[in-house]
Amino acid sequence: MARNPAAQTAFGPMLLAAVEQNEPAGRRLVDDDLADLFLPAPMRWLVAATRAAPIRRLMVRGSEWSGPGLWANLACRKRFIADKLNESLGDINAVVILVAGLVTRAYLLNRRVRMPVFEVDLPVNIARKAKAVRRVLGSLRLSVRLVALDFERDDLLTALAEHGYHTDYRALFICEGVTQYLTEDGVRRTLDGLRAAAPGSRLVFTYVRRNFIDGMNRYGTRTLYRNVRERQQLWHFGLEPDEVAGFLAEYGWRLIEQAGPNELVARYVKPTGRKLKASQLEWSAYAEKT
Repeated sequence: MARNPAAQTAFGPMLLAAVEQNEPAGRRLVDDDLADLFLPAPMRWLVAATRAAPIRRLMVRGSEWSGPGLWANLACRKRFIADKLNESLGDINAVVILVAGLVTRAYLLNRRVRMPVFEVDLPVNIARKAKAVRRVLGSLRLSVRLVALDFERDDLLTALAEHGYHTDYRALFICEGVTQYLTEDGVRRTLDGLRAAAPGSRLVFTYVRRNFIDGMNRYGTRTLYRNVRERQQLWHFGLEPDEVAGFLAEYGWRLIEQAGPNELVARYVKPTGRKLKASQLEWSAYAEKT
């Protein structure tokens, strides 16, 4: 399987979700009992080691070396998305996960309701996902469609339609930790592909601040900036919070809620009693198709 630098980033968020399962229930930021099962064997061994609280704390502190606050950011964005999915279940009849990676959300949802879920990602990640699903669950799920796509080149709506998506679906589109890896043309191409989404469809996504992409503010994350902007040029696109509503409106979406790091920490971290701070680098947003 060919290596792709962007595709390789699928592991980190799921490793975090898996490690979080070793926290006591009242301190856990993410609930996902499938997370470690979807990881490759060496990562599962690492997760097993974090059952010991000192090793788990060491891993969380180690994550701060590359980006202070990123552990809280990743955990909180997962909770925000999970909340929006739960809130919208009575109003939607499909879910589309844009860049699904190893995320288990479709399979956790499959336990609760039967609705079509479309997992979209690069071909290398779709192949990896299919292999993981067969290994963990025994077979692919009929209600979960795996859609291989290059967001910079392929037409999203055409690819979805080829796998059974209908434009009259009121869908929730989930775009977690994705937009920064696309060019502005790729982001606009994706949103343009969603113009045909039915009114009442929802979109939940995360984005990084443009002033980080431009190098104006590194938010204390020198190592991260060096890795994603200077060495490999993995991150390309950013927004500023006051631009989000107008940017979405160009494509027929109405911003409903936007949550910054401080708000998400107060909502999800503070009740656990854990002393984690989030970086101001990444924000989350929720919108509805008009």
